[in-house]
Amino acid sequence: MHLVVHADQRQFSVRDSRSRLTGLGWTPEAVESHRIGVEPGGIAIATARSDLVESSVTLVPSAPAVPSAAEHVVEADLPVPSGKLVISGPADYPSQEKFFSVLPGLYRARVSYLPAGPPPVDWNDHEYGEHYRYVVELWPVSAPSDVEVVRQGASVWDG
Repeated sequence: MHLVVHADQRQFSVRDSRSRLTGLGWTPEAVESHRIGVEPGGIAIATARSDLVESSVTLVPSAPAVPSAAEHVVEADLPVPSGKLVISGPADYPSQEKFFSVLPGLYRARVSYLPAGPPPVDWNDHEYGEHYRYVVELWPVSAPSDVEVVRQGASVWDG
């Protein structure tokens, strides 16, 4: 599913529909290395801009190949007990949230940061920061794992 999300406060989230993120996943390591804040009910994804950003969410049967063009790639577990994912920015109203259905269970989520141009919608050309497409790939897993940075991007990346 291709999305354009309002990444207000330079982030958006992918979470179970029964969960709310609190911000406690933004540890120093999450900010400096992971670029995702992981909480029990979901993942907050740091973006290079506080703006409209392109993303995609895809369900795959097993871990896919890492995109060669990705500048940063990180993986984390994502429990989805409700079977319904919510993709939204922190300032979105419930009517602006996007939904994605999966079988209830534990998933591994890979977030890849792919360089991109501006999204094909109005965007804030006064906002600084690079344009990326945030690719989220999910596959079912049977056991939990730790957060893993598969490819570490540049230390200065968000404008």
